[in-house]
Amino acid sequence: MEQKNDLGEMSFEDALKALEDVVRRLEGGDAPLDEAIGLYARGDALRAHCQARLDAAQVRIEAIITDRDGRAAGLRPFDDNAGAA
Repeated sequence: MEQKNDLGEMSFEDALKALEDVVRRLEGGDAPLDEAIGLYARGDALRAHCQARLDAAQVRIEAIITDRDGRAAGLRPFDDNAGAA
């Protein structure tokens, strides 16, 4: 399997697939200790990359604001507490 060492160039989907492969290998229990440690470090870097990509996407999401009649009245930035009011 080709491994992209520069996580910055990996798409979210590619990084998630690579992370799933790392988890599968670690769960298999067949990797020698040194390799398992390297896999764990790679998995942690992939996890952080995926989280950063998700965080960046969340910032770009906008919610549609509706008026009293239910018609679209504009946009507002995504807010985790949008439905809490």
